[in-house]
Amino acid sequence: MERNTRQRTAILGSIENAGRPLSPAEIHDIARADAPALGLATVYRNIKMLIEDGRIREVSLPGEPPRYEVAHLGHHHHFKCRLCGRVFDIAECGTDWNAIAPAGFAVEAHDVTLFGVCAQCAGTAGAGVAAPHRHDDHGHH
Repeated sequence: MERNTRQRTAILGSIENAGRPLSPAEIHDIARADAPALGLATVYRNIKMLIEDGRIREVSLPGEPPRYEVAHLGHHHHFKCRLCGRVFDIAECGTDWNAIAPAGFAVEAHDVTLFGVCAQCAGTAGAGVAAPHRHDDHGHH
């Protein structure tokens, strides 16, 4: 039982301390620092238990395997780096979705994911990073 508790603590700690959603493989890599004998199957079993206990939640991105983050976070969105594949939290949600919805539509919920290059990859990729898309003065893109 002590081993299971140590492994679960390492798994939950890796998610809590990451500050961003993690894939099971990332959780496994990080948690092994505190539980070297930890196997990937154990990570998956513990993810299931931690979801059932309400400690973590699944983050779903279109066409991607799920990632996991702590469950107590308020409403927020995500940013996925196209170079390293990591996903980051975006704390703000300042858009009035009803204002941009088609006339007569009522927005009930939304989920937004931004895609681009994270700061770390932008710093190492240098000239290989495409310039951000910008709108000109006439509103065309």
